[in-house]
Amino acid sequence: MRTIAALQSRVTAASLDFEPTAAELDAIDAEMPLILAEVDLLDAEIMTIDRTPTELDERRIRRARRRVLAERRSLTNRAGLGQAGGAA
Repeated sequence: MRTIAALQSRVTAASLDFEPTAAELDAIDAEMPLILAEVDLLDAEIMTIDRTPTELDERRIRRARRRVLAERRSLTNRAGLGQAGGAA
């Protein structure tokens, strides 16, 4: 009987031992304010999972949602500035 075994080099296409490129790191840095705003919104929502939200909780969630929307708008506007053409 012959044993069948896969060779590691044939199974794995490329080594997973690489670092993110400078462009990827720049993209993460550009999105970091949005990521932090979304984390704050998630924290505010988690605090009210097992209880009825108070007026303060509702304000905190509303403020966090507005911040997420503002960061999304800001990120979209920055991305739009990098595109060529468009109506002016």
